[in-house]
Amino acid sequence: MTRIVAGENAVPQRKRALEAALAIGLVLLIAAGAVVASTISRNTAAEAAIPSPSPAAELKLGYFGNLTHAPALVGLKQGIFARNLGDTTLSTETFNAGPAAIEALNAGAIDAAYIGPNPAINSFVKSEGESVSVIAGAAAGGAQLVVRPGITSAADLLGKTLASPQLGGTQDVALRAWLGSQGYKTNVGGSGDVAINPTENAQTLKLFQDGKLDGAWLPEPWASRLVLQAGAKVLVDEKDLWDGSLSGKAGEFPTTVLIVNKKFAAAHPETVKALLKGHVESVAWLNDTPDAQKTAVINEALQESAGAALPADVLDRALKNVVFTVDPLAGTYPKLLENGVQAGTTKQADITGLFDLRALNDVMGTAERVSAAGLGRD
Repeated sequence: MTRIVAGENAVPQRKRALEAALAIGLVLLIAAGAVVASTISRNTAAEAAIPSPSPAAELKLGYFGNLTHAPALVGLKQGIFARNLGDTTLSTETFNAGPAAIEALNAGAIDAAYIGPNPAINSFVKSEGESVSVIAGAAAGGAQLVVRPGITSAADLLGKTLASPQLGGTQDVALRAWLGSQGYKTNVGGSGDVAINPTENAQTLKLFQDGKLDGAWLPEPWASRLVLQAGAKVLVDEKDLWDGSLSGKAGEFPTTVLIVNKKFAAAHPETVKALLKGHVESVAWLNDTPDAQKTAVINEALQESAGAALPADVLDRALKNVVFTVDPLAGTYPKLLENGVQAGTTKQADITGLFDLRALNDVMGTAERVSAAGLGRD
């Protein structure tokens, strides 16, 4: 109700009431706008605080001085990695076996590494998927159980002493799994029906020559060195244990893969892609280069990284046992995990997410994509 006082018109009174309402509404609108502006400002500041992916100033790469790590040897020796990394400084560190390289990667001492599949699985399982991604394959095959000439069957191994490069490494797991399939019991402490002593490869050669070891499950070129330089005989060629049902390639099993620290990959995806470009080029070089040139470059790289070149016959035999491929053969990994569980070197777990092959497939740019076999992204 509008109250009319004598001598006052009702219209101006209603006008003043409307003006007051409009003023109050304007104040409220300004206040609301201030709140929205403040929220947008805070969100913008928060987004700005999150570092954008950028090329890394340095990439720290780990690898072994083994023939099965030839893509690393060649990529470094031929300057392939350095050329693809551009302004990113490349530093390297060599290792004897996978578990030590994994420790360095998890500690931040290296950012990426060439490594065997079982240590990669172990790291992924222990970290509940947070530590590493397998981003490419590097080598397949090239591992054998070599023994003294008097040992002609699995039955002759009871009470014998064998070596592997390192507890929990790929050859260590393969040895324990195979012995289990033959009815032998082993344990990570070294005792059992067959004693297994994790030993550096160079020491394994000397101990075998001195009669202190009965055999060893080794990657190339060490298997060939024991055969040609110490008189060992092949009891098991690991390629004979893989029928191709898991990988689609009979006789092929993963020996070396390329992994990267997940945090490093998230912060520097372009650097990881540059590393993969160098890796793909190195594998292609190994597969396309004439034998004489290839062996010369590999031997020079081994001299620099491992301290010794290989005799021609050793290198020739070893190269015949190894396939260089960017395919990590992901379909074999459930079996590799199972072997590790049975060997007591890892625990049962879901390894879905272990592979991230998207950058590899981008680099390859072919219609035939490398598959993660349902265990990650490709």
